Amino acid sequence: MKTVLLVGTADTKSDELAFLRERVQALGQQVLLMDVGVLATGHAPVDIASSVVAAAAGSTLQALIDGGDEARAMALMAQGAAALAARLHAEGRIHGLLALGGTMGTDLALDVAAALPLGLPKVVLSTVAHSHLVPPDRITPDLIMVLWAGGLYGLNSLCRSALAQAAGAVAGAVQAAEPPRTDRPLVGMTSLGKSCLSYMVALEPALAARGFELAVFHTTGMGGRAFEALAAAGRFAAVMDFSLQELANHVGGSVVTAGADRLTGAGRSGTPQIVAPGAVDMVDFPAWQPVPAALAGRPVHVHNRLIASATSAPSRRRAIAAEIGARLAQARGPSCLLLPMRGVEQWDRPGEPLHDPEGLSAFLGAMRAALPAQVRGIELDAHINDEAFAAAALQVFDDWVAQGLIRGAA
Repeated sequence: MKTVLLVGTADTKSDELAFLRERVQALGQQVLLMDVGVLATGHAPVDIASSVVAAAAGSTLQALIDGGDEARAMALMAQGAAALAARLHAEGRIHGLLALGGTMGTDLALDVAAALPLGLPKVVLSTVAHSHLVPPDRITPDLIMVLWAGGLYGLNSLCRSALAQAAGAVAGAVQAAEPPRTDRPLVGMTSLGKSCLSYMVALEPALAARGFELAVFHTTGMGGRAFEALAAAGRFAAVMDFSLQELANHVGGSVVTAGADRLTGAGRSGTPQIVAPGAVDMVDFPAWQPVPAALAGRPVHVHNRLIASATSAPSRRRAIAAEIGARLAQARGPSCLLLPMRGVEQWDRPGEPLHDPEGLSAFLGAMRAALPAQVRGIELDAHINDEAFAAAALQVFDDWVAQGLIRGAA
């Protein structure tokens, strides 16, 4: 049997928490119930009282109540709940998280989820799941969110249905969970779909033959956020950050962004990084919206009904190059920039809809000028999807392994 940490406000959600506990237990798992409410004492029996949670945040429950500021009180309860959850996991006492709430409970639940490692199941049942109110940078890479339809007050049939699904999700997840392996060093790579960037097809078996495991992150916003978080935590032996399109999106003001810290995680942790400007010629926008005014008149590629891309003007490409250079300059570990002179994504080849020799030339010139002195630059007479690009990346990788800069397989 595995143990699920169930988190909620027993003062307002006792019936719902009791129902969730019963459903998880009926599915063969144990429950540890943490109360994070500050308004009153609920009638559902709890295992970790709200007073204990407040103490973990360096306060007392009475002080939070007397303060008269519910938002501040819940922020401190989130701090305490996250600390306790991390401790429980370190002690091997919990194997999954199930949290529920409205905006208050969701805000707290996101902090608790962030305190737990990748691979530990996390399910949040929320009245604002998948909402614009939930910032993408607070969503942990493996979080499961379920919309709590009809769940604001009382155990109606719609509410029970959502609760039961969340209970089933976490009960099944803790039983089936397979934490990330550590027997092979992990290389983190960024890319888009194979129709745009395809170097991973050659690099995955080559790295496997060298004893490394490859994890490829899809750079459509959330993928880059997960990549950066893991890189900053030092989870990779090395990174091949070959798709910087999210950085181009950020400079271009697109909503398809991985945040302001893209291309900084590996540098902060000192992780060896081989970088290339894959797809930096494009700025994404939702395909179901009009072309943004800043991209009006630029060539457009509609990838599907969700996402489309337009090419950046030469001036913006120079700005992107300057930003890449500034971020590489901050790196604490070995860094190398590969510059494919014949193109940075499939649709900019001659005859393709985004082919723009003037824009590519502007970027390459600006990138040369922005390259920090401590970063090795390699110019390749090749397209980023050519075999020569993958071969050059492997050559740098092998050199760093030989020099002991990348920890190799045992």
